Amino acid sequence: MKKSLVKYPFLTEEVEIYEQENGHKIVLAHKEGGMVNVSSWVKTGSINENDKNNGISHFLEHLMFKGTHKHKAGEFDHILESKGAIVNAATWKDYTFYYVTLPKGENNENFYTAIDLHADMMTDPVIPDYEMGAPFDINDKNVTDKRERHVVIEEIRMRKDQPWTKVYNATNHAMYTSHPYKRDVIGTPEIISQVPQQEIMEYYRTFYSPKNVTTIVVGDFDSEDILKRVVEAFHWGERPEPPKRNIMPDKPVENQVYIENEANINSTFMMFGFLGAPAKDLKNVIMLEMLSIILGEGTSSRLYVNLVENQEEQIFNMIDAENYTFRDGCNFFVQANLNPQYKDKAIELVKSEIEKLKTGITDRELNKARKKLKSRFACEVENVSDIGETIGYYMTVCDDLALAEEYIPLCESLTKEDLEDAARRYLDLNHAVISVLRPKA
Repeated sequence: MKKSLVKYPFLTEEVEIYEQENGHKIVLAHKEGGMVNVSSWVKTGSINENDKNNGISHFLEHLMFKGTHKHKAGEFDHILESKGAIVNAATWKDYTFYYVTLPKGENNENFYTAIDLHADMMTDPVIPDYEMGAPFDINDKNVTDKRERHVVIEEIRMRKDQPWTKVYNATNHAMYTSHPYKRDVIGTPEIISQVPQQEIMEYYRTFYSPKNVTTIVVGDFDSEDILKRVVEAFHWGERPEPPKRNIMPDKPVENQVYIENEANINSTFMMFGFLGAPAKDLKNVIMLEMLSIILGEGTSSRLYVNLVENQEEQIFNMIDAENYTFRDGCNFFVQANLNPQYKDKAIELVKSEIEKLKTGITDRELNKARKKLKSRFACEVENVSDIGETIGYYMTVCDDLALAEEYIPLCESLTKEDLEDAARRYLDLNHAVISVLRPKA
């Protein structure tokens, strides 16, 4: 096994990274205390989907908990939750991850159990038809099956009724020409109602390859002991090589795009979307994070002070800015809920605030953003779950945990001029997507 070390900020010991011959990476991070976290991050999500199987990554995430050859469906959760564990999973555009957080128990008894059960679930899911539910016609109103296929479809329907989901999906879809990021991670009822068990298993075998998986263990333990147990617990068998990624990042839209939809709502929802730097470009990612803080995070941000507090009319009910980081490029959003009669004025006010970012950032704003990011980074090493999640992000989305060592020095090095330059490069209104969801007349 190859071994490397990373001096992860705020941890008392170096993080150990082991790569086995089959490509499976094991990361051991030490955090004093009685809690431990075991997680596995898989390099697959909606980025590996197409129009015919959109949502399969999220559906598989649900089905991974439906038993193995050793443990029946529900046994995994029952055993671990009886020991005080939190068990969950999540799917996003670049990854799917599964985790267990629990007290390690006397003589590491719970800890060892969690490793064994987690490894069994990751390497030997059964995904039986009777747990999935049979394929069915989505238009058949007489189907009342309550198995997992229907659980996921109900989740999709509930989510798609939400105004923020509608305005986000319209923005996200328009920001991309061909990149898989344009699709909704959760998928569609039409696809989930029909996808067969064989296709789910084929997707699992293709992308849940050891080369695509990083297993992270965080807690207070003997490294040699835990490394040996993780290696022995993961029985990968013969797996095909994962497909090589051949996806070119999309460029921002050539001309500003404006989208307007309507729904049965009482207020108007609005979103501005911009494409930004890829996750590995840490300096530009940090600058976009700082710009989102200055522009729209909290009650001291420019958007809140200028557009909520200091407006004579109540135009905005809420407004903020966020930066989502992805492998092939950030998404920078300004999102607002507003009084429908002021829609046109609201758009112009937001445009004006974005333009003002490109000149005149103050020392106070820079220092506030820097302090917030450093504080946020420090908070992410306060418990084993957050450490596992942050390491998983760097290993899976950035392919480089060593970037974590550069985070705070880069925060310290950035200037007002750097941020203004980033705003000019990434927040060009000529390349923005603006989506509005207004009440039906």
